[in-house]
Order: sequence, then C-alpha cells, then structure tokens
Amino acid sequence: MEALLLSERIKNAILIGESDFREFKSAWEGKPGAKKPRLAKKISQDIGEALVAFANTDGGEIIIGIEDDGTITGVPHDDRDLDLTMHAPFNWVDENQQLPMVFRQKVVIDEKLVLFFQVDKGITEIYQLKDGRVMRRNEKRQTVPANLKRLQFERNEIKSRSYDRQFVDGAQLKDLDIQLVERLTMELLHGSTPERFLQQMGVAEYTVGGLKLTRAALLLFAKDIQKWHPRCQIRILKIAGTELLSGDQYNVISDEVVQGNLFELIQKSWDYLRPYLALSTKFTSEAKFEQVFAYPEEACKEALLNAIAHRDYSAEGRGIEVMLFHDRMEIKSPGPLLSTISVEDLQALDNRHDSRNAKIAYVLKTSKVMREIGEGMKRIFTSMIENQHHQPKLYSNTVWFTLTFFQINN
Repeated sequence: MEALLLSERIKNAILIGESDFREFKSAWEGKPGAKKPRLAKKISQDIGEALVAFANTDGGEIIIGIEDDGTITGVPHDDRDLDLTMHAPFNWVDENQQLPMVFRQKVVIDEKLVLFFQVDKGITEIYQLKDGRVMRRNEKRQTVPANLKRLQFERNEIKSRSYDRQFVDGAQLKDLDIQLVERLTMELLHGSTPERFLQQMGVAEYTVGGLKLTRAALLLFAKDIQKWHPRCQIRILKIAGTELLSGDQYNVISDEVVQGNLFELIQKSWDYLRPYLALSTKFTSEAKFEQVFAYPEEACKEALLNAIAHRDYSAEGRGIEVMLFHDRMEIKSPGPLLSTISVEDLQALDNRHDSRNAKIAYVLKTSKVMREIGEGMKRIFTSMIENQHHQPKLYSNTVWFTLTFFQINN
C-alpha cells in the first residue's frame, strides 16, 4: 500500500487546477516587477472566509502561495506572520464553532513554502465568521455571503449528507474495478497509482492497517456493487396508458433493472433507456436515417446523471425509478430535496446547488462526467424549451424527488 504524501497531494491539486472544491491564493500583490508580500491579516481573512464557505457548501481546500494559473510563487512572510495565517481557521471563525478541518499545514513545494488548508463539508451545523457573517461557494467558484436561516440543516438530513464519506470495514482495493480506477488515474494523475489517486480524490485514507475505503469509493468503483449497496440501480418501467394500475389491471409492459457502480450506471442506464424514447426514424436532407425521440436526448441524459449523483444513498431500500407513460416520463430519486434548496430555487435556473453526496460529486466533476455543479437543471430546462417541449415539472416530498418530462403533443 502507498500513502499519499501531502506534498504529492498538493502537486496533484495544482495540476488539476482550481475548481468548485479548490482555490488558489497568491501571497504577493502589486504590479509585475514590483511585487510585495500581502498583509498577513488579509491572507488570514481570505483563508477564514474560504474555509467557512467550503464547509457550508461541499468541502474544499485553499492553497496559499499559488497563482490563479497554477504557478508556485510561495509565501515569503516571517514566522510571526505565518503563525497568524496558520491560525486563521480559528481566529476568523465563530469562537463557539470548530471547522471540520482535514489539513492545516506548511509544505515546501519546489523549494517554495505554501500553506495548505482543507475542510470537510459540515453536516451538523452552519459555520459563521467571527463577525457573524455566513459564507458559501457559488456557481462561479466565488466565496460569497449567504443567509444563515436559509442554510439551516434539518436533523434528518445529517445521515444522508454524511453517508458517502463513511469508511466501510472490510472493504479493500481488490473490491474495486481496478481497471476503471487505473484509467482515471492515468487520465487525471498520470504517473500516480490507484491507491494515491483514491486518496487524492478524498474517497480513501491510508492508515496503519492499510488503505481504508469510503462508501463513495465503493459506490463509484465497486466490482460487485450489490455486495455494498442493494439498490444502487435504476428501474425502468414501460407503462400502457397514463397511470400505473395494479391487480388484474396491472399495465406494466416491461420492467428492466440496471445495476452497477456509478460510472457503469451512468452509461448502462442511458443505453437501456434510449431505445424506449425513440418514436420513429426519418430520412434527413443529408440522406441519413435519424431517430426522432419523445424527449430531447441531452435533457434525458442530464436528468439521469442528476438522479444518480444526488439521490439519497442512505435510503438503501430504494433505487431510482424511471416510469415511461403514454404522455410523460417520470424520474424518481430516493430522498427529498435538501432543506437548503427548494423547487422554486431549481426553477429559477440560477445554478444554485447543494450536493448531498459531496465526495461523489467531486469525483464525477473532476473526472469530467459532470460539468459545472449546479448547471444540470438549467441544461435540462433549456434543452426542453429549445425543442419546444413543455417545461419539466419538479416535485419533492419526504421520500422522493421527481422530475417529469411531458411529450410534445400533450
């Protein structure tokens, strides 16, 4: 087994670049050729605000001594200033709160000192700065003020929000699809190893007893997903008519269940669903046969991805359901919307988001399976409208979140 050194972790982070989960900050200011060290107090403020914002969103990290383009320029400050900046996670946060810190370290990279801070997503409370302000990351990767009341957590969300980061006893590297992990390692961290890749992604941790895997690692990469989660699946039902009947009137034409780890599920579920959506085949002006679909392909793919990435995996007895009626398609995801987001927020299409499964979302985003987090619903609505379909219907109760597409002639 190989433990990922912190210096390697930081180099990998610089290689991957800034994202929803990562921010670089320079320790210098001024015009080119006349740079001078920034005030330690200002750097400390940046650190405090960023960490509070990350903890209130999906977790993340800030590295001081790195320019926006990834250039390592280092931190030139003296010991007194360094001590002030290293204590920013405490000095700038409400004195009654303690951030869920993962790392707070000074590290030398390429002979230059950088400061590395990483924080987990908070699951039990909303974090505030010392002056009472609440910060959050927005869709533009910015640290911005937020409304405390809006971010209050409901107690019954704690289990679902923390599920994907829990470590699983007995799970080992051999339980994963190692070819999939190796491929992603090659694409994202060329020259690294699967063990180090998993640690870099935050879904595994090296301990005295060996590599420990989280539920996120198993959901994403397991060879036999049913061993670890009985309902990591999508059930696709084709129904005759506009309502699902029971008993002697049971009107389900076909009932398919697609299973697999999340990378498999994303591809396989679309492969299974796509034929059901084809209405006809037409001969185009370019002399090619082209299938006509009941709903725009982009909207359907995005809706499936959204369901897979954001469903409540702590609801182990339920899976995602896709119900194809004569006039509509319903995609039902286990778990209600989080208390920080409403149906109205999603319909506003302003990229507002909050990831229930922060670790899973991070891996899918980093591997480019997902695009910018928070933009999925906007792409769904835009695709439907551009193809002259009705606006999708969103609904959330205490058990399910449902997205409904309507056929163009209904």
